[in-house]
Amino acid sequence: MSDASLNTTKVQGFEGEATFGDFFALLKPRVMTLVVFTAFVGLIAAPVSVHPVVGFAAILFIAVGGGASGALNMWWDADIDSVMKRTAKRPIPAGKVTRDEAFAFGMALSGFSVVMLGLATNLLAAGLLAFTIFFYIVIYTMWLKRWTPQNIVIGGAAGAFPPMIGWAAATGSVSIEAVLMFCLTFMWTPPHFWALALFTKMDYDNAQVPMLTVTHGRRSTRVHILVYTVLLAALAIGLGFTSVGGPLYLAIAVVLNLNFLKGAVDIWRRDEAASEADKYLAERKFFKASLLYLFAHFGAIAAEALLAPYGLGGW
Repeated sequence: MSDASLNTTKVQGFEGEATFGDFFALLKPRVMTLVVFTAFVGLIAAPVSVHPVVGFAAILFIAVGGGASGALNMWWDADIDSVMKRTAKRPIPAGKVTRDEAFAFGMALSGFSVVMLGLATNLLAAGLLAFTIFFYIVIYTMWLKRWTPQNIVIGGAAGAFPPMIGWAAATGSVSIEAVLMFCLTFMWTPPHFWALALFTKMDYDNAQVPMLTVTHGRRSTRVHILVYTVLLAALAIGLGFTSVGGPLYLAIAVVLNLNFLKGAVDIWRRDEAASEADKYLAERKFFKASLLYLFAHFGAIAAEALLAPYGLGGW
């Protein structure tokens, strides 16, 4: 990325003054939904009561911090977003928001979210949010994403922090349960994105992003998806035997992980000819299932926490 392109105030095809919707799109609202939900689960699964106003403020500022990360990610990645079909309609490559505007917006929201979370809850939660934003933008976006095929593996940590931040906001500490919720998202991220990479075909090649499909080939990617899914299943089911798990969580985890393992095996067995013949049906199904997978696991953790006061949740 050249200095000239980084400092560009206007981009080719710029359409005029940005709207509220354009800036909202910079926040990656679909990703923010996952951030908000997992942070909320971390908050309510914590073994302490949190005042509703404090809890609402915590989730709000975590969401703002997640949105700030999205805006800064789009600021830095505008050059590759413009050549990938999946991202070409984002606000900057579409000419609706300039890079300078996205950078200023993201930095302002970053500072605001961290300071306000610290005031509303505690310094540990604020520090974790600040580190998450730094990790996602500097470690993942600026460094790992364009340098190593392990970009998604290591960079997945950024998306795994929200439940830990929610837990810290409630308790002022980090426990093994918070770490395990972090690990659940961390281990889920690689197979989720590798499945996407399989059926988005040439996007990463065109953008020269060293995704595993580009550097090690599609056969290797299928093997990696299976290996990570096996490890993920063991972790997810094991989480059911901790204090944030319980019979309901365990039953849901067993069903979901058997289905997820079947999807990974289906992908592993296929070759490119078979995948192209049915337009990557198995890979698309696995990717869609991965979205439900994470929401369902965290939803089950939330259900266990909400049922616990009535003697119905947990062990």
